[in-house]
Amino acid sequence: MDVEILARVQFAVTIMFHYIYPPLSIGLGIILVIIEGIYLATKDPFYLKMAKFWTKVFALTFALGVATGIVMEFEFGTNWATYSRYVGDVFGSALAAEGVFAFFLESGFLAILLFGWDRVGPKMHFFATLMVCLGAHFSAVWIIVANSWMQTPAGFHIVGEGLTARAEIVDFWAMVFNPSSVDRLLHAIIGAWLAGAFLVISVSAYYLLKKRHLKFAAASLKIGLAVGFISCILQGISGDSSAKGVAINQPAKFAAFEGLFKTQNEVPLLVFGIPNPQEQRVDYAIGIPKLLSWMTHGSTQAEIKGLDQVPVKDWPNTRAVFQTYHLMIVMWVLMLIFSVAAIIQWRRGVLFNNKWLLRGLVFSVFFPQIANQAGWVSAEMGRYPWIVYNLLRISDGLSKSVTANQVLGSLIMFSMLYFLLFIVFIYLLNEKFKHGPEDDGEVTPYRNLDIVAAGIPETVNLNQEKK
Repeated sequence: MDVEILARVQFAVTIMFHYIYPPLSIGLGIILVIIEGIYLATKDPFYLKMAKFWTKVFALTFALGVATGIVMEFEFGTNWATYSRYVGDVFGSALAAEGVFAFFLESGFLAILLFGWDRVGPKMHFFATLMVCLGAHFSAVWIIVANSWMQTPAGFHIVGEGLTARAEIVDFWAMVFNPSSVDRLLHAIIGAWLAGAFLVISVSAYYLLKKRHLKFAAASLKIGLAVGFISCILQGISGDSSAKGVAINQPAKFAAFEGLFKTQNEVPLLVFGIPNPQEQRVDYAIGIPKLLSWMTHGSTQAEIKGLDQVPVKDWPNTRAVFQTYHLMIVMWVLMLIFSVAAIIQWRRGVLFNNKWLLRGLVFSVFFPQIANQAGWVSAEMGRYPWIVYNLLRISDGLSKSVTANQVLGSLIMFSMLYFLLFIVFIYLLNEKFKHGPEDDGEVTPYRNLDIVAAGIPETVNLNQEKK
């Protein structure tokens, strides 16, 4: 197999597996800040126990995120040496900023968050939790800035020629605030909030179905739904802004997103279809007339550039980009529907008896994960054939000495290692969820719980002992 294909597959496997965990850490960080804030405001020890439980889950996701992220740095040197030399000045600055503004902030307060419950006061512990949460967000900032520079380079000049060419920063802040960085940062951060919120929603719904940890589950679900619903609304706004930016800065990628092969006016918004690059059309297309033109440029008559404006050799994989982009949108729609349905059912006092909706909420944990992965694939494959947009091709960024057999061997090894790590992660996560929060009185009949504090309507019929 071709070394370029193998190197791309290896990096995709590595980063997609890694990308399961940082969004969970960032999202759970927000949840922890909210829970500890409620504890400080109410002095109710119930919220302290809740915070301790979710901190254990946060610690597990954080550890896996750190462990799986290290491999990518080695791959830059082994498989992508020419690329690493080309972007070294840019990435070096961004990663140095991550170390200063994010890593030291997280590492400095992480021990207090995990082990300081009985060693520091509640306010100090809340401050540590807030700093760890901010550190996780700052880490995402600099990683996304570096990746966004690859999408829309700015604030640099090229030094040297051929294999010795490299980009040097001439304006640090122009590099940071390149044309796509803010939109992509907001989109990724909100996606992380959704990942954390729907993990909390899923676990809480599971406990409610099993009639276990009812007070804990209801209170956690309330917080998860609030964060999830608000994040869904913000993600819709962010996604719209991000797509408009792609249409301006990367028209070929936007055309692949929308399956648009020919430049035209009055462009429909396709909700389903199968791109056919050979015939330059979308088969079985279902769309809303003129809506894409209006959403992109504010006019139903507006023109949108198609792939006919780009040489065929520079076309992205339209089938993959189109489908993953639309899969991301479908997952967002499902998250919005489930969060709205759950909130409506809650207000009517029937959510906790609606087993079908609760089962749906249990499986909703997969929605943000699928959306995050699909969004990453569409964004990165949509940049093809450029590893740095319009500057450096993917084929030119490869290491010149690495062989296909070497990449294949390491790909198999990492895949097996990641599979084992995932099994361990699921096992440990399951053990924590089976054990549940400590000392929450799970065998207490529901009628004796503080239903006001739990936020469960008094009309709910859950007066059952744990069997």
